[in-house]
Amino acid sequence: MEVTISLLLIFFAVALLAGWVDTLAGGGGLITLPALLLAGVPPVNALATNKSQSVVGVLTASLTLFLKGHLRGRALIPLVIAAGVGAALGTWVVQRIDTSWMSWVIPLLLIAVAFYFWLSPNLGTHESEAWQSERQWALTWAPGVGFYDGAFGPGTGSFFAASAVAFRGQTLLSATIRAKLLNFTTNAVSLALFAAGGKVIWAIGAAMMAGQALGAFIGSHTMLNGGAKLIRPLVITMCVLMSISQIAQYFDWISLN
Repeated sequence: MEVTISLLLIFFAVALLAGWVDTLAGGGGLITLPALLLAGVPPVNALATNKSQSVVGVLTASLTLFLKGHLRGRALIPLVIAAGVGAALGTWVVQRIDTSWMSWVIPLLLIAVAFYFWLSPNLGTHESEAWQSERQWALTWAPGVGFYDGAFGPGTGSFFAASAVAFRGQTLLSATIRAKLLNFTTNAVSLALFAAGGKVIWAIGAAMMAGQALGAFIGSHTMLNGGAKLIRPLVITMCVLMSISQIAQYFDWISLN
């Protein structure tokens, strides 16, 4: 495919929107990945290039939140390590087993998250009693969602946030903020493996990285300046859309086989 200036500008704009959505609710890949595929980028290269720009988005969001006084403290280190180990293991396993079953399991999980937030309008508005200690969450959900991101990916940020609200009793805002750092870790691990295999199209990736950085920067400020109320409806919307997308891909795969 020919990479032109106009095409790079389109990718920049797409990534900017995705970065804003991803920072608030996750699911930005639902916007960027189809754009890459529609432009004629081969599927494996599209996945790899999408990871490259996604890493920049969550890194920008994490740094912005850090400078605003969030994401601090040594307690986060075990969570980061656990998520990273899970992502590395997921990326390793996905190359060695049949993962076609994920095509129908993941939509069910995404719909479950959407219903979880939809049926609980006050969920995450205030801290509640925790079902798990920080250590228990670090040994279960952090590596579990990290494994999922390394093996598959859609909705990772939503799964990190939803599990923290449900099992750690956190507010949706604080859970979403912490999810940025963990999602950066899992994306960075996956990207390192993709890059080592030479799968990233860096010219396109660079344009999308710039767009993601700006979108994530705007999204972080939106979140901290009264935009927290957007998180719940965006999470529900993106989970439903990601589920529909995965179901459509599943039936396309069946028709081809």
